[in-house]
Amino acid sequence: MPRTHALEKVRNIGIVAHIDAGKTTITERILYYTGKVHRMGEVHEGTATMDWMEEEKERGITITSAATTCFWKNHRINIIDTPGHVDFTVEVERSLRVLDGAIAVFCGVGGVEPQSETVWRQADKYAVPRIAFVNKMDRVGADFENVLAMMRERLSAHPVAITIPAGQGDTFSGVIDLIRMKYLVYDEAALGAKWEEREIPSEFVGKAEMFRSQLIEAIAEFDDRVMEKYIQGTVPTETEIREAIRKGTLQDRISPVLCGSALKNKGIQPLLDAVVDYFPSPLDKPPIKGQNPQKGTPVIRKPSDDEPFTALAFKIMSDPYVGRLTYFRIYSGSIETGMSVLNPREGRKERIGRILLMHANKREDLNAAYCGDIVAGVGFRFTKTGDTLCDPKHPIVLESMEFPTPVIFVAIEPKTKADEEKLMDALSRMMEEDPTFLVRTDEETGQTLISGMGELHLEIIVNRLIRDFKVNVNVGRPQVAYRETITRSAQAEGRFVRQMGGRGQYGHVVIQVEPGAKGSGFVFENQLQGDVIPKEYIPAIREGLQSGMNNGALAGYPLVDVKATLLDGSYHPVDSSEIAFRIASAMAFQEAIKNAGPVLLEPVMSVEVLVPEEYLGEVLGDLNARKAQITGMHLRKDLHVVHAVVSLRNMFGYATDLRSRTQGRASYTMQFSHYEEVPQAEMEKMFEYAKGIV
Repeated sequence: MPRTHALEKVRNIGIVAHIDAGKTTITERILYYTGKVHRMGEVHEGTATMDWMEEEKERGITITSAATTCFWKNHRINIIDTPGHVDFTVEVERSLRVLDGAIAVFCGVGGVEPQSETVWRQADKYAVPRIAFVNKMDRVGADFENVLAMMRERLSAHPVAITIPAGQGDTFSGVIDLIRMKYLVYDEAALGAKWEEREIPSEFVGKAEMFRSQLIEAIAEFDDRVMEKYIQGTVPTETEIREAIRKGTLQDRISPVLCGSALKNKGIQPLLDAVVDYFPSPLDKPPIKGQNPQKGTPVIRKPSDDEPFTALAFKIMSDPYVGRLTYFRIYSGSIETGMSVLNPREGRKERIGRILLMHANKREDLNAAYCGDIVAGVGFRFTKTGDTLCDPKHPIVLESMEFPTPVIFVAIEPKTKADEEKLMDALSRMMEEDPTFLVRTDEETGQTLISGMGELHLEIIVNRLIRDFKVNVNVGRPQVAYRETITRSAQAEGRFVRQMGGRGQYGHVVIQVEPGAKGSGFVFENQLQGDVIPKEYIPAIREGLQSGMNNGALAGYPLVDVKATLLDGSYHPVDSSEIAFRIASAMAFQEAIKNAGPVLLEPVMSVEVLVPEEYLGEVLGDLNARKAQITGMHLRKDLHVVHAVVSLRNMFGYATDLRSRTQGRASYTMQFSHYEEVPQAEMEKMFEYAKGIV
């Protein structure tokens, strides 16, 4: 089956935003106007195409990123709709890793909200060009210019309006196209599928001319033709303006800004035009860089069907009908059903049983897929999120993905013996799907602990266990995922000697531990001189030391940011072995950290609360009672915005508490900020409580 669309006419885009900014509603309109669906779904009715999970329909939020493909002006647009809730930020992270452009949606009233900042920074990380869409311009309090100002201030962005609203709030009637200087009025009877181009109403002419002048001035900075005409006082052509906007967008010098109201079906078609006109095709992106897994030498793959096959698996999903689905983006080459590809991390080949083009949870079988495509494969047994897939004759490893550490956990147990086996199978499959979901067994209690990014994250996981996997479970109260570290240097000796007739076991090391740099994790240094210990035992010593990072000296929580140095030791020419040195180094590590001033670290959260004036005092009093540190306050229209940092252990149940204190009129967002040392008095209280003294 030959390629149906030229590579230069392919767009791989994502839609990202803060929760409730309208991403999924915009996606529904895009699918309707491009003819992909024949009836618009609505989030509030639970009928949105992209929110297909039962949990998404019930809650009215996006939980998992969903992929689809549509066509506009003879261009193929592959879209990934991502969640806005901070608990599911991993879905945004892995989507942006494989996308060429992103539509950042902002609420016309709320503007740049906390998760808006997070997703914008994620797009910065992967150098993804962005177009901004200011949604909900029909809502009371909408302010287009305020959103532009917030983008400059909070995101350090360079927003350039290419459409502006005709009126705001109740008076919003359409959008003004600044490139063609036309007023677009949408036919409500046709659900916005038809529109008229009119002359700009007199009351908006001055504003439109001002914004157009700002647009020309902004693009003249990096386009010589526009600059020449700007200096001469002549007007650039529409083609010249579009080409300059495209150049600035691809270089990340500007972010074109459009506006509208997805719910009222206004302003979506200009957004689709902007996707086609200003976003890069795979050919506009630089060649993908990787390494040869055997030689470690750099390898480059150009975006072409003729290059060797190279793809990145960015999402694993369990499908009840076809089994394990692996989503991947093809960066070079092509692939056909039945072919085998190499997973260099595993060093194994994977056979592709089926290639699927996904439309949310619906599937379309393909015989082949080509460079630039985002598809799903069936038949992958070993591949995980972030793995490279490549031509076995031309191996390459692409840069993988990093994921945030879970900050909260609960104990979980099956209700019956029959549920026990089903539970472990279900948890294993869900861990494959979600890299921020972890399962471990507590060595002391034998309990199964599941960790996630927040209370909502774990609540949805438990609901999926019951609903999707038919496992009945008992769930404990949420607990904080603490960490431990050390505050000073300490030395220790580890000696493991066993003699039981015949060959024995002998390992002896002297190590030093000291605090590592923040975020360094575990660092090992070998300072042995000469042949004090044979080199073949050094990896085993390192493994023994690193294994000690799993259990701290205070409460058994994982250790972070520790540097371990091998200073001295000895060996026996007959009895020494890797196992002996692994055990000896683990013993020395545990002894050393006990004397290195161990401290407990806790996750500290960044919180933003939006509260009406009459409840401000109540909310501030509650935050103070939770020992929050207020870092700032400002007004956003008629709401007070309170910024604070607070320990996660003090924030359990805050959603319910805030609703009851403000009659449901306040809202908040909370995301992980950093780890911080638990105060000594609090630590003593926690340990007393754990021992049953209090």
